[in-house]
Amino acid sequence: MLVTVNRKKNIFSPDPSRVIARFLHLSDDRSADIIRKVLAMPEKEVNIAMSQLLRGYSRRHRNISQIFEKHFARLAPVFDKIEVNEEDLSMPQKALIGSYFTMEYSIESAAFFNPSIVEHPDQSEIRSDEKRVIFSFRATGEGHISSVVFRTGILNKNNNLNVEPVGKMLAEADKIIRNVYEKKSFQEKLKGMQQQGKVIPAETVEKLAGMKEPENVIPSAVIDKPAELKVRKNKISSAFILDKLGDHFTYGELMRNLETAIKDPGITEDQIKVINHMVWLASSHYEINFSIDSAISERVIFPVSATEQRGIEDARFVKFTDDNGDIIYYATYTAYDGITVMPKLISTKDFYNFRILPINGEMARNKGMALFPRKINGKYAMLCRIDGVNNYIAYSESINIWRKAKLIQQPQYPWELVQIGNAGSPIETEDGWLVITHAIGPMREYTLGASLYELENPEKEIGRLKSPLMVPNEIEREGYVPNVIYSCGSIVHNGELILPYAMSDYSSTYATVNLRELLDALKNSGSSEDN
Repeated sequence: MLVTVNRKKNIFSPDPSRVIARFLHLSDDRSADIIRKVLAMPEKEVNIAMSQLLRGYSRRHRNISQIFEKHFARLAPVFDKIEVNEEDLSMPQKALIGSYFTMEYSIESAAFFNPSIVEHPDQSEIRSDEKRVIFSFRATGEGHISSVVFRTGILNKNNNLNVEPVGKMLAEADKIIRNVYEKKSFQEKLKGMQQQGKVIPAETVEKLAGMKEPENVIPSAVIDKPAELKVRKNKISSAFILDKLGDHFTYGELMRNLETAIKDPGITEDQIKVINHMVWLASSHYEINFSIDSAISERVIFPVSATEQRGIEDARFVKFTDDNGDIIYYATYTAYDGITVMPKLISTKDFYNFRILPINGEMARNKGMALFPRKINGKYAMLCRIDGVNNYIAYSESINIWRKAKLIQQPQYPWELVQIGNAGSPIETEDGWLVITHAIGPMREYTLGASLYELENPEKEIGRLKSPLMVPNEIEREGYVPNVIYSCGSIVHNGELILPYAMSDYSSTYATVNLRELLDALKNSGSSEDN
């Protein structure tokens, strides 16, 4: 039974004009030289330079002068070395110095892909047959660094999309607030790192000390030896630090204990390794808040911690309904530091304030975790691909600790023999859990398929398409990575599946599928166990 796919004409393409202002890291010697040269400039010359800067960049960035001042504040260690009192400087001098340590970064100059879609928290001022939606995308810029960005629009009764105007004043988070850690969970993650022989690459260790955020700085004293560190599998104890902390502790409390420990003349090399891993792990928890006057298309979740310095990849957003009826939006994503991948979790209620934390446990490895939109039999449920080939399901009483998983789906048909995985969170229907899948076949061609599982026992497959739901057409197969279509999450509206997808890792679009037609095809296909 064939399923009709209606491809829409909306194209989301990368736009190199969308830029953010980032801090430009320079050596202390070069920084000191630049500062001295600016301080030697006459007042009139400083004012003229600032006037030219504001004329050229105030229309490209919201509060560009505040950005300069914020970047100036990050130079405090350099001022200490050159014995200059910052309080003696005028505001134009401070802003001008900050401008020399600012650079524009085009967040989506290379690609705009791997989308997901969720219902917008605000459904006011629309018709009853319309739905306001939020698309998330993986935006990739220079150096192939990925971030999460958003678009919003309204689906009409025919599921045609009216995209809201895209803002140009991009904004990173206003604040970064360090997490409160649960000791037991923190210990479990350290234990997992030891069991896996986790390696922190030298460049990551070196950068940890320089990962300065607006309100918190990881103390450079902690990073004593910029060498590649590896926790041996004989479980080096973290008790010498954690035993001094309560069951819940703050980032500041942990850092103070680490600074004290590193100054101990009797500290061992193994303990230094554990300390570095604690810093690495602690830096992966944070909260970010965006200005209330920013449009959602202007909010950029850009890598903050060292664990994700090379990218935030493939966020799978889902609208989650708790047992008490509370709504929260979660997204699983892959943090990449250049060598190691770490599954992480985003939570938000309003898309202004986001909390980020690692996903812990033995199942927290590889890419492609997707959370179910509600608990099943009192537990959170997650699709995962822990071996990189097959689909698994995991259950947990804690949303960020996952210990066991069960195999539920393996490659079977010619178009999926290399690998099969989810293409976003399962969708609850009256007939079962609808799971859109991605699969890899000959010539590394990525296609999309579909499966159906029982509602209260999602380990039980009801049906599975024997042919792909979608394959890349002649237009979609050309791009940065040829022959790939990929999705990170779908929804249902007006009896149709709304399926956003990326085209060859370059741009994105969406398609619609009649839900009844798809469900009937799945129920008539039989499960893979029957074939």
